[in-house]
Amino acid sequence: MSKGKKISVALAAYKGEKFITEQLESIVFQLKDCDEIIVSDDLPGGETEQIVRAFAEKDARVKYIHGPQKGLIKNFENAIKHCTGDYIFLCDQDDVWLPDKVEQVTAKLDEGFMLVLHNAMVTDEKLTIKDTSFFKSHGTKTGFTANLLKNSYMGCCMAFSRDLCGRILPFAENLPMHDQWIGLLAEKTGKVCLVEKPLILYRRHGSNMTGGKTSLKQKIMWRISIAQKIKERLS
Repeated sequence: MSKGKKISVALAAYKGEKFITEQLESIVFQLKDCDEIIVSDDLPGGETEQIVRAFAEKDARVKYIHGPQKGLIKNFENAIKHCTGDYIFLCDQDDVWLPDKVEQVTAKLDEGFMLVLHNAMVTDEKLTIKDTSFFKSHGTKTGFTANLLKNSYMGCCMAFSRDLCGRILPFAENLPMHDQWIGLLAEKTGKVCLVEKPLILYRRHGSNMTGGKTSLKQKIMWRISIAQKIKERLS
């Protein structure tokens, strides 16, 4: 466990009732008594709220909040804004954390890295493994230019020091991806570490919150835009 550092897990939820219990159960036993899970629910009043509030009654480290109801990126921003920990882990609602994720990642953050990106095993809905290394199949690498051109930063595999919040918050408007924004600013702000060991089961299914198809022109415009926004943030 980390040297007295408080861990916050920023979990963005939306219609997460099918898998969120399994996700929460995979996280809580890895946390210390002082740690927290912030669940920002972008569709309050439904089954997800009922499940999370019931979970929170049994474990006070789980905290339920209403999301801004303005989409995934704003929901993650909301979760991060409510985090009070020294280290912030981003978390989707439908994956499973492997038992040594927190230990492995916090060890690297304790070494002084600004952000840690770890590997994942890709599974289907029933957690049958389809790919043993997301890093290998995706060509994951560090570096600002490399990740501006082809993003390797995947939120569910990321954790970062609270020091980075001063750079990333508030999120710039109209970002194509929040995790790329965070990763690129980490590249400019401090040291980034890749952990080759897979530390989550990354569940892929029909309801995953992924973007639609985009044209080459749109992709180029997005990259120009995010580069400009990062330059403005750093100035």
